Amino acid sequence: MADLRNYQSRAQTGEMIDQGLRAYMLKVYNLMALGLAITGVAAYLGFNFAVQDGQLTQFGALLFQSPLRWVVILAPLAVVFFLSFRIQQMSVSAAQTTFWVYAALVGLSLSSIFLVYTQSSITQTFFVTAASFGALSLYGYSTKRDLSAMGSFLIMGLFGVIIASIVNIFLGSSALQFAISVAGVLIFAGLTAYDTQRIKELYFDGDGSEVAGRKAIMGALTLYLDFLNLFMFLLQFMGNRR
Repeated sequence: MADLRNYQSRAQTGEMIDQGLRAYMLKVYNLMALGLAITGVAAYLGFNFAVQDGQLTQFGALLFQSPLRWVVILAPLAVVFFLSFRIQQMSVSAAQTTFWVYAALVGLSLSSIFLVYTQSSITQTFFVTAASFGALSLYGYSTKRDLSAMGSFLIMGLFGVIIASIVNIFLGSSALQFAISVAGVLIFAGLTAYDTQRIKELYFDGDGSEVAGRKAIMGALTLYLDFLNLFMFLLQFMGNRR
């Protein structure tokens, strides 16, 4: 009887951990999805305020042609570094608000893609990215294979893409840009699976609400960046230019 009670106790504990993990991952995905929604709305509204009747408004001239554009481009980078380094000292509500501010700033900085690509191709690329991201994240969540070795390789590849992108600013090579885009899609596809597995493994059922909340926000930020970069690289292939 004692063995049976021990078995039932372990089964109940395992079930509670599974339920906690599912709730934790659902929170991560919900935060990520809301962040993407804020980015999309900010990008669309920013473009509509910037361009009316095919002409740049005063706001559009400030956003796209004045030195202010560098503030808009660099502000999200500053905010994401602030959030990454300060999150342990922040409350969950403050960290979450910072994430929303970051997502809105990213959207504002990305509003220029509506000047380059048609809205239909942007929408199509978004849905392709969402389907690809969902499949890759599901694989990372469910696979028993350890993806840590692949993750190290992908991170090194990411640094290579960043360096190549900086070099190509000066070279302006279309062939190199194509290679960067291919590498970027492959790298962020792999990182989606790797990061999902890593976020899952960071879950601990003994965490308090504050610690679990901060983990969920950082997990959402990580997957948000994976999704956004995968979308941007795919857009270079699938986007129809105006």
